[in-house]
Amino acid sequence: MTSDSTVPGDSADPFRNEPTSRDEAPQFVLPLVVRIERDAPPARTDALETAARAVLTILSDERAVGDGEWAQVMRDWQDARIRKVVRRARGAEWRRAEALPGITVTGKSAEVRVFPPVPLDGWPKDLARLQVSGTDLDDPEPPADADPTAPVLWLNPDLDMSAGKTMAQTGHGAQLAWWELSDEERTAWRQAGFPLSVRTADPARWAELTSSGLPLVKDAGFTEVAPGSATVVTEHPALRRRG
Repeated sequence: MTSDSTVPGDSADPFRNEPTSRDEAPQFVLPLVVRIERDAPPARTDALETAARAVLTILSDERAVGDGEWAQVMRDWQDARIRKVVRRARGAEWRRAEALPGITVTGKSAEVRVFPPVPLDGWPKDLARLQVSGTDLDDPEPPADADPTAPVLWLNPDLDMSAGKTMAQTGHGAQLAWWELSDEERTAWRQAGFPLSVRTADPARWAELTSSGLPLVKDAGFTEVAPGSATVVTEHPALRRRG
C-alpha cells in the first residue's frame, strides 16, 4: 500500500492535492516486503511492529547516512514526498527479494525486508512483480497491553485499514518520531533494539493523543482513507516528557 507522511521542516502541507515544492523534486518510494507464507502468515500486530522497526533500522544504518552507499538516495527520498509501499512475498518470491540489497528485520512471527528508496517508475523487476493487495492479517490472540516505558504507535480507532496500509502508516509514525529525537535519544533507542508497540487507541484516548503535540501521521489519501486522515500518533517517552 502507498501512503505519504509528513516531513520535517516543511511549511507546505504535504497532504494538499495541489502541487507543492516537494512535488517538483524527483519522487522516490521506500519499498517494504512482508513475508506471508500460505501456511504460516505472521500475526498482524507483529507485522505492524516489525515494519516500523524496519523503517527505523534503515534510517539508522551506516549505509544510509553520511557518505554511505545508500545515503544520497535516502536524502533524495526525504527531499520529496515521503512514500512507502508494502508488498507481500512467499517462497521463491521472498528468496529473490532477499537477494536484493536491503535489510531483513524479524519479529516474533513476522519478517519484513526494507530496501533503499527507488524511483516511482524504477522498481527492480523482482519487487515490481510482487502483489500489493492481499496483506490482510489477523492476530490469533488479542495483543497484551503496551509497555508504558517504551514507544507506542497508536492507531486511529475509527479507520479500517488493511494490514499493508497500516504497515506503511506505522513506518511513517516511527519515522516522524525518529526525526524529532536528539542524537542521544536516537542512539539509545537503536542500542535497545528499537523497542515499540503498535496498539489501537480507544476513542477518548485518541482524542487526547491527536491534540498532544506528539508526532501525528496524516495520510495523503491515495488509497483506502480520505486525504488528511489522521492515522497514527507516536508516543515516545522522550517526546512525551517534553510536553
